Amino acid sequence: MIDSLIRALGRPLLRLRYRIHTGGLEAVPAAGTPGILFLANHPTLVDPFLLGAELHGRFAPVLVVGRDHGASAPLRWLAWALGARPLPDPADHGAQTRERLDLELAAHARLLASGRNLLMFPGARLARQKTQDLADNSAVAAILRQAPGTRVVVVRLGGLWGSRFSAASGRRPSTGVELLKGLGYLLANALFFMPRREVQVTFEEVPDLPAGADREAVNRVLEAHLNADATPRTFVPYLIWKDHAPRTLPEPPRPRVEGNPRNVPPQVRDAVRRHLQAVTGHSDIQEHHHLVKDLGLDVLGHRELELWLEQAFGYPCADPASLQTVGDLLLAATGAAVSLRQGELKAVPHAWFHSRTDLPIEMPDGDSIPEVFLKQARRDPGRVVLADQLGGVKTYRDVITAILVLKPIFEGLEGSHVGLMLPASGGASILYLALLFAGKTPVLVNWTAGVRSMAYGLDLVGVKHVISVSTLINRLEAQSVDLSAVKDRLVLLDVVGRRISLATKLSAALRARLGWTSLDASAAPATAAVLFTSGSESHPKAVPLTHGNILANIRDITQAIRFREDERVMGCLPPFHAFGLTTTTILPMLLGLRVVYHPNPTEGRMLARLIEAYHATLLVGTPTFLGGILRVAEDRHLESLRIVVSGAEKCPEPVYATLARRWPKTTVLEGYGITECSPVVSVNREEDLRNGSIGKPLVSVEWAIVDLETGRRVQPGQPGMLLVRGPSIFSGYLNPDVESPFETFEGRSWYRTGDLVFQDRGVLVFSGRLKRFVKLGGEMVSLPAIEEALSQRFQGEDEIEPLLAVEATTEDLNPDLILFSVAGIGRDDANAVIRAAGLSSLHNIRVVRQIDQIPTLGTGKTDYRALKALLTGEPA
Repeated sequence: MIDSLIRALGRPLLRLRYRIHTGGLEAVPAAGTPGILFLANHPTLVDPFLLGAELHGRFAPVLVVGRDHGASAPLRWLAWALGARPLPDPADHGAQTRERLDLELAAHARLLASGRNLLMFPGARLARQKTQDLADNSAVAAILRQAPGTRVVVVRLGGLWGSRFSAASGRRPSTGVELLKGLGYLLANALFFMPRREVQVTFEEVPDLPAGADREAVNRVLEAHLNADATPRTFVPYLIWKDHAPRTLPEPPRPRVEGNPRNVPPQVRDAVRRHLQAVTGHSDIQEHHHLVKDLGLDVLGHRELELWLEQAFGYPCADPASLQTVGDLLLAATGAAVSLRQGELKAVPHAWFHSRTDLPIEMPDGDSIPEVFLKQARRDPGRVVLADQLGGVKTYRDVITAILVLKPIFEGLEGSHVGLMLPASGGASILYLALLFAGKTPVLVNWTAGVRSMAYGLDLVGVKHVISVSTLINRLEAQSVDLSAVKDRLVLLDVVGRRISLATKLSAALRARLGWTSLDASAAPATAAVLFTSGSESHPKAVPLTHGNILANIRDITQAIRFREDERVMGCLPPFHAFGLTTTTILPMLLGLRVVYHPNPTEGRMLARLIEAYHATLLVGTPTFLGGILRVAEDRHLESLRIVVSGAEKCPEPVYATLARRWPKTTVLEGYGITECSPVVSVNREEDLRNGSIGKPLVSVEWAIVDLETGRRVQPGQPGMLLVRGPSIFSGYLNPDVESPFETFEGRSWYRTGDLVFQDRGVLVFSGRLKRFVKLGGEMVSLPAIEEALSQRFQGEDEIEPLLAVEATTEDLNPDLILFSVAGIGRDDANAVIRAAGLSSLHNIRVVRQIDQIPTLGTGKTDYRALKALLTGEPA
C-alpha cells in the first residue's frame, strides 16, 4: 500500500520538475515481460524513483540499490518503502560482506529465473562524470552466470547530469537539503510553473551480451550501450522569471590523489603493501599497478579499501574512484586523497571577511596572556578570530563560551602541568587558553619525537594528564606511532564532551554574553608553556616560557611586521613547535588577527586551496612546508598573500625565486628563532629586505657576535657565536642534569645560541649550527654548505621531502663525512659537485649510504639525531 501510494504520488511530483521522454519502452514487452534485468546508468540520486515510476505498472521490477541510497535518512526511508534490496556494505557486515554479497547475487539470479524483473545500477555508485566506468563491476557478470538466458535491457538516462541531485558540482549532494530547496523552488513557482528539465529515458535490449564471459567482456559491452549519446552537464533554471535558457557547464575534474608516493613513510608503505598482498593474492605490488586492471579489485574491493584506510590511518576517502593505482592508495594513507567528501571545502562565512577599520591591530597592555586576551576580546566580542574546516569560524564570544565550559573540567585535573597534544587547529588554540584560565601550565607534547623522548619529558615535569582527541590518537596508532608514553594519561576531549550537559553549555553561552568576571578572577600559572627541544642530546630539554617571555616576543614582532586590520593568517605549524605556538596560536588571539588552521603542514595542495578560499594574506611556515605549498599551488591559489614569513631553518633560494616569479606581490620575510627565545630573535623588515639573511634582531633583543677562540666581539663581516639577552629569553632548563646555556660576557649573563652568524651591512646572516661543523685539517668544515651544494644539483624541484643529508662520524680526530641519500647519488658524482661549487677537498664525501627516506622532525627539518643513530647503531 505504501509502495503504491509513493509511486502514485511520485510520478506527478517528478513531472513538476522533469519533462520525461521515453523511447524504446514499447518494444520491451513485445518479447514478454518476465525475467528482465534492467541496467541503468546512475547520474542522480532520484534515478531509482524516476525509473520505478516508469516501470512499475508493467514490469514491477525489484529495485537493487547500493550504499548511495543508504547514506541519508530520506533515501533510506524511500528505499525501504519501495521494497528495495540493498547490496551488503562492509561498514555493516565487515568480513562477512563478500559471502553475503554472493548470497544476495544468487538470490537475484533466482528471482530472474523465476520470472521476476530486476532494476540495477551496474556502476554501483553515483556517477562522477557524464559517462559510466564499469571496470570494477562484477555483480552483473555474476548474476548472468547463474541465470543464463536472462534478457538484459539497458536504460540510458539523459539530461539529468548537472541536476542538484547529481555529483556534477564536484561533491556528493545532500538529499535532505536539496529536497527542502526543491520544495522552496516549487512554491516560488506556484507549483506548476517551475522550469522543466528535459529528460530522455531510452530502453535498449542487448542481445549480444556475452553472458558467459568474464566481467571485463561483459562490462565493455555494457559501457558501450550505457554511454552512447551521453549528455553533458546542464544547468536548468529554478525560477520561471530568472535565467530562462538552460546552459551547458564544464565537466567537474576527476577525483584524484595528489602527491609523490616517494614521500610516504616506510612503515605506511609496508602496511599498504602487506594489506594489498593479503586481499589480492599478488606478491609483487608496485606503485604503478592499477587496482582494477592489474590487481583485479572490484567495487566491493574498493569499498573495503576505503574503510580499511579510515580504520588503519584515520583518513576518510569518500570516493573510492579516486584510488586508481597503488601509488594513489599509498598517498591516501597519508591523507592526500582528494575525494568528494574531502575535496569540497566548506563555504567560508561572510563574517570571516568583514573588517572593522576603527579597531586598530595592536596588543593591549597586560602581564599575562589571559589578561591581554580578555582585554582584546572585550574590544569586539563578536569579531571572528579563528577558523578551520572542521569547526567553522569562531568569534571571541565563541572562544569565551568554550573556555567557560572547559575551565572547571581542567581545574579538576590532577597536577599543575597538563599535556596538550593536538595539531594546528582552532580547538588547540582554545584548549591552550582554557588551560591557562584553569591555572594549569600547558605542556606541549611532540608526538614526532619518539616514545622515549615523550615519556622522559612528561615525567620530568610531572604531567599526569594529556589532552587530545580520538581522531588524532587513532590516526597516529594506525601509522605505528608508539603512544605508550601517553596512553594512560590521555583525556580525550571528544569523550569528555559527550558528558557535558546542555544546561552547562547554555549557561556558558549566557555568561559569555553577560559578563566574564569569573575569568577576570582566574589566576594564571607563572609558566605560560613548556616546550621541548629536539636537538641531538639523548634526552629532550624542557624549556619553560613565562608570560613575560612570550608577550615581549609578540610585542617585538608587531614592531617588526606591520600587521593590518584586514590581515588573515594561514596557520599550519603544530603548537608543540615554538614558532607555531607564538606566531599562529597565541599572537592572533592577542592581536585580533583572523587565523585559519589546517592540521597537516605537509598537505601543500590543501593549504594552497585554503589560502585561496579564506583570502589569507599572511603565511607562516618552515621552508620545507612552504616549498611543498609552492610546488603544487596554482597561480590563483596564492594571489591574496601579502607576506610569507619563513623560519626554523635556512630558506633556500628556490623558494625566493618561485615567489618572485609567480607571485611578485608577495614579500618573503625570513627570520631566525630558537625555542629558548620565545622563539623569534631576528627577522627581515618589509622596508629593508635582504634575501638570504635573517634580518635585524628584534627591538628588545640585545646581541653580540663572539669569536670562538678569543671570546671577544668579532669585526663586522666575521663569523662568530651569537649571544643574546632580553625579556623574551627563558631563565633556564627544567632538566636538573643539563649544563647551563648561559655564559658571562662583558660582565653580564647571555644566552649562548650555539649558532654561528655574521653581520653584513646591518643585518645578520646565518652561518650554521656549531654542532653542524666539524674540524678537518685545522679548518672548520660546514656540513650545511655541503648539503646546499649537493641539493642544488640533485634535489628536484618537485621533491617536497629532502633527498639527501650530510653527517659526520663521531671521531674527534679526522671524522668521515657521510652522505645519506635516497636518490642513488654516487660518491664520485657528489664530490664532483662539491668541487664545482668551489669547496675545498676537505669537504669531500668519504662514504655514501643509501636509505629509504631521510628522517624528519615534526617541524619538517631533517632529524640529524636519527642519522647519528644510524651511524652508531644506537636507538634515536
